Amino acid sequence: MTARFRLISALAVAAALAGCRSSGDIIIDEGVGIQAFRTACPAVGIPDYTGDITMFRTPGDTSATNVDVVAAMTNVRSQCNDSGEKVYTSVTFDVLAKRTDVRGARQVTVPYFVTVLRGGRAVITKRVGQVTLNFADGQERAQASGQGGAFVDKAEASLPSEIRERITRKRRAGEEDAAVDPLSQPDVKAAIARATFEVLVGFQLNQDQLTYNATR
Repeated sequence: MTARFRLISALAVAAALAGCRSSGDIIIDEGVGIQAFRTACPAVGIPDYTGDITMFRTPGDTSATNVDVVAAMTNVRSQCNDSGEKVYTSVTFDVLAKRTDVRGARQVTVPYFVTVLRGGRAVITKRVGQVTLNFADGQERAQASGQGGAFVDKAEASLPSEIRERITRKRRAGEEDAAVDPLSQPDVKAAIARATFEVLVGFQLNQDQLTYNATR
C-alpha cells in the first residue's frame, strides 16, 4: 500500500466521521453542566470517496471517453434495535447507475461493504456484499437496492457511570472546576471514543478506484 493511498484512506475515514460525534448542550440553571445526548445506536453513513464508483472500458485509462458505467449509492436508511444486550442496526440503500453504451441487455455487479468502526479508528467488523444492476436493451439507467446489518455490544457502547456523572454534574459559579469543560479532559475523551461506534456503508473500491474518486 502506497503512502498516498494510506493518506487518502485516512482522509476518507476522518471526513466520513466528522459529523458522527456526540453532541451536547450547555444548560444554565442553578449551576452549569453539560447534558450529553447519547444512544447505544451507532451513527450510520457513507465514508467520503466511497459513495460512487466509476468503471472504465480499458483499465488504466481514466479519460471521460473511456467511462463505461458509473454508479452512486444514495438513500441510506437505518433501523436500530437497542432493546437487548446486543444492539442491531440494519441498513438499506439504493444504487443508481448509468452506462455509456446502451446496446444490448447487460448485468453489472458492484461490491459494497458494511463495517463497524469504534472510536473513529478501529475496524471491529467488516462484511462485503454485492448489488446487481440490470440494464435492458437500449436502457441507459438502472437501479437496485442493497442491505446489510451489524451488531454492537450495548455495554461497550455505553459510558461508565462515573464518566456520565462527571459530564452531566451541575457546577455552580465559583467552584474550582466550574470553568473546566469535562469533555476536554483526556480520560473523558478516551471513554467517549471507546463507547462511540459507527456503521459505515460504501462501495468496495480497489486502490485505483479510490484514488480516482479522491483526486478527480
